[in-house]
Amino acid sequence: MKRVLLFMADGFEEVEAVTPLDFLRRAGVDVTSVGIGGRRITAAHGLVVETDISLDELNDPDSYDGLVFPGGLPGADNLAAEKKLLDLIEIYNKKNRIIAAICASPGVILTKTSVLDGKTATCYPGFEKRFGKQTAFSENRVVVDGNLVTSRGAGTAAEFSIELIRQFVDEKTAEAVKHGTIQNF
Repeated sequence: MKRVLLFMADGFEEVEAVTPLDFLRRAGVDVTSVGIGGRRITAAHGLVVETDISLDELNDPDSYDGLVFPGGLPGADNLAAEKKLLDLIEIYNKKNRIIAAICASPGVILTKTSVLDGKTATCYPGFEKRFGKQTAFSENRVVVDGNLVTSRGAGTAAEFSIELIRQFVDEKTAEAVKHGTIQNF
């Protein structure tokens, strides 16, 4: 069974965190939600969630297969401010493990690492201005480039989540979850 870490910080976009968390679990992926600054996290629109663990409680991060970052502001800024998290992204990238980010997160978090170097990525409109010259921007709703999966925003959260199932599990499971959630894209 694949294991994934999904990070949330105060100000995260609800749909961009809950949809991949839910869809991946439906697909049998072991998703651990990680809170930055504690376990009780307040989303951008007031939803309060309790994560499985806090970043300080994360033991053996090397035993996971991928990282997922929702967007939202100031959530993405709060994630990007964590050096421990940025270091973890670099380690996962060197090991060619999946790194997934949606909305503002590619432009806010991943630009503080080498993950985007030589890659094609997408993000919430306007945040591509933060991409360096070494990153090609795509307006596609979901972009996969090697171990990198990026997406545009809340309106693409289901597509992003189905693609994550393809990456972590397989096409058959992705289609089953897509069909089971009445997705038509």
